[in-house]
Amino acid sequence: MRSKRSLTTFAVQAAAAFLLVAGVGGVARAEEADAPAAAAQAKSDAKPSMEIYGFAMLDIGQNFKQIDPNWFDTLRITKLPSFNDQYGKDNSTFAGVRQTRFGVRTSSPTDLGDLKVKFEIDMFGTGVDAGQTTIRLRHAWGEIGAWGAGQTDSPFEDPDVWPNSLEYWGPTGMVFFRNVQLRWTPMTGDRTLMFALERPGASGDAGVYSDRIEIQNVKGRNVLPDFSGAYKVSQKWGHVRVGGMLRKITWDDLLADRFELGDSVLGWGLNFTSVLNVSPNDVLRLQYAYGRGIENYMQDSPVDVGIQNNLSNPVTPILGKPLPITGIVVFLDHNWNKQMSSSVGYSSQDIDNTNAQAPSAFHAGKYALGNLLYSPVPNVMLGGEFQWGRRENFSDGFHSDGVKVQFSFKYSFGYKIGG
Repeated sequence: MRSKRSLTTFAVQAAAAFLLVAGVGGVARAEEADAPAAAAQAKSDAKPSMEIYGFAMLDIGQNFKQIDPNWFDTLRITKLPSFNDQYGKDNSTFAGVRQTRFGVRTSSPTDLGDLKVKFEIDMFGTGVDAGQTTIRLRHAWGEIGAWGAGQTDSPFEDPDVWPNSLEYWGPTGMVFFRNVQLRWTPMTGDRTLMFALERPGASGDAGVYSDRIEIQNVKGRNVLPDFSGAYKVSQKWGHVRVGGMLRKITWDDLLADRFELGDSVLGWGLNFTSVLNVSPNDVLRLQYAYGRGIENYMQDSPVDVGIQNNLSNPVTPILGKPLPITGIVVFLDHNWNKQMSSSVGYSSQDIDNTNAQAPSAFHAGKYALGNLLYSPVPNVMLGGEFQWGRRENFSDGFHSDGVKVQFSFKYSFGYKIGG
């Protein structure tokens, strides 16, 4: 096991250093550019505009292994079996239109700058609607000047790292979360700086004590918003970006007994990303993320807090610990010509489990794919993709693989008024 004292100290120091450097540098630059930027916004000659966009999309293919049936048309690694034949026998056909999307974007000039609003949905049911073809909110976002509010991509993530793939859920080790937030962006352009207060949320794993009434009476409580930020440098060759996250995770013991199981911990993370235009036909997408208790912001991670034995303490015999996680993404997008393209790459996540988690708890995930996409005419795309993934359990030695072939047909539309 790693030294928890040294890692916690490093966590606080690293996160504080990031926020201090980004904040001080960003505010200084923002003050220098504040007056001309405001004047430029006020003098904008832009006209109001509205764009309606989206696509209809069919996914059809063969799953040569098995997966949770609510996630039949994805390769979500945490939903692969945690024991033999958990979801029945191998080999099944899948088909769905859940990636189908509809959106509206508007822009209206004001004395404070352009007022921009985005509303977007798809048909991919999650949560209580998992497995269903039903409306799911993606973006409900508005911004004017440097301020934005609503639901959109967290500053902690870099959406440009997403590869040109057909599989819906995406790389298992990617930081990716659309969250409700209030955002301030004091710098834009070649250098972008943003900070946000985000809706908090976390989950915990009761592990081998999940059937104990003492654990069942422990409830989470959101005390403070999550605080995120990002700094990005863009050039002709691409961009580099660092995102940061600080959060407080709290839970209360509601049972009046001799134990005291309530506590709170610090969650933190750093996300280093880059998109590189390595040639006129090739784009390399990279990510390295590390943190503790940030699983809620990862593309496909189960819980933020794990349970750990503390049996020498008769009052607090178990503790909750923010789980350390490492996420990696490496993808290459290549254009063969104006009509054909491919994406190939690999992603992984690795969680340092605590000693009281169940042996079958999720420990690590691997994800890889390769595809060939063809666009015979504008707004029409069809393609095929091979997908592979692996789930590894914590300590029982079990792992399961996912192997799928997917074919997709996408028909896009868009109509803009004004502007």
